[in-house]
Amino acid sequence: MAIIVDIDVMLARRKMSVADFAEAIGITPANVAVLKNGRAKAVRFTTLDAACRVLECQPGDVLRWVPDAG
Repeated sequence: MAIIVDIDVMLARRKMSVADFAEAIGITPANVAVLKNGRAKAVRFTTLDAACRVLECQPGDVLRWVPDAG
């Protein structure tokens, strides 16, 4: 299973920096990097809600599933 996080795409579309995004949703820039790099093991619904509110998008714009190769 591969869940891809497209926060970097959404930030680029909104011309928003990681630091501004992190401050707006209440997490550290380091945690935004963990999300962007796909290293997060979980995402709180409150964080996802805040991200969607700030980016003015749906959860499916930030997260997508790609089947495993094989």
